[in-house]
Amino acid sequence: MDKNIELHDLEDEQGNKLSPQLSDDVKNYLIDIDGTICDDIPNEQPERMKTAKVFPDALEIINKWYNEGHIITFFTSRTEDHREITTEWLNEHGFKYHGILMNKPRGGNYHWIDNHIVKATRYEGKFTELKVAHKKIEVFED
Repeated sequence: MDKNIELHDLEDEQGNKLSPQLSDDVKNYLIDIDGTICDDIPNEQPERMKTAKVFPDALEIINKWYNEGHIITFFTSRTEDHREITTEWLNEHGFKYHGILMNKPRGGNYHWIDNHIVKATRYEGKFTELKVAHKKIEVFED
């Protein structure tokens, strides 16, 4: 992790250590690759990964977030077999990032359950700054 990114130790009421947490002003971005920052290329056609077109503004916005001190991790359905070509492509195009998580489950329709705050933003053809909007979500019953 970058020297500016600090994890803060947490404890429960009994003094047991909990998972550390980032400061509220640091976001932990998990960003898909195919169909989000570049052409949508299936794992079955890895030869196309090398020439994928970067989507407009993706590089600028992601690098801006990185420069602001946020954590950038690419989270992709590409397999470990695609790690080298993926890393080369990201570096060739100038993306700044902290890590790449491979083998995200394929098929979409994700429903993430976590004990930490999770915010999700669906990419719909335009990479811009994020804005606050109130939407209907699913939550656990009381």
